[in-house]
Amino acid sequence: MNEPLQNLIEALREELKHYGEMLALLDQQQQWVALRQGRELLKSVTEVDDQAEAIRVARHEREQRFRDLARTLMLGKVDGFQQLIPSLPSECRPLVQALVEENNQLLQRIQKRARQNYLLLSRSLELMQRFINTLIPGSGPTTHSELGLVPASALPAKGFNEGIG
Repeated sequence: MNEPLQNLIEALREELKHYGEMLALLDQQQQWVALRQGRELLKSVTEVDDQAEAIRVARHEREQRFRDLARTLMLGKVDGFQQLIPSLPSECRPLVQALVEENNQLLQRIQKRARQNYLLLSRSLELMQRFINTLIPGSGPTTHSELGLVPASALPAKGFNEGIG
């Protein structure tokens, strides 16, 4: 059991590391928005996507290590750490519990920060659209009804495409 347990602990630490890196990227992304650094912001989107993939891989590895340990402990189907931890050696329980809690807390912070960034970016796009609309009337986003029709208010003003007459 020692090796499967150590593998799970290492997988939890690796997942925690990736969550920390994601939080740092999301913090940096907020700064790029605040500083209006478009190029860096675009680069950060790619970095966040790459980090999301690294998290997915780390999470998959941790889930596999979890299943391996549960199988080693002959627990059958185990739904979560709350079922697994009582079966661990008493000296390992606090470490595993702390890693699980830290991962969960960091994941919650990431979700909160991602929502904040989404709102910031959405607001920035909205402001840019307003700016563009002041320069080019009628250039707003086109929306369609359930029937697929474009409302008349979203169409360019008559004569707009004909030039100034």
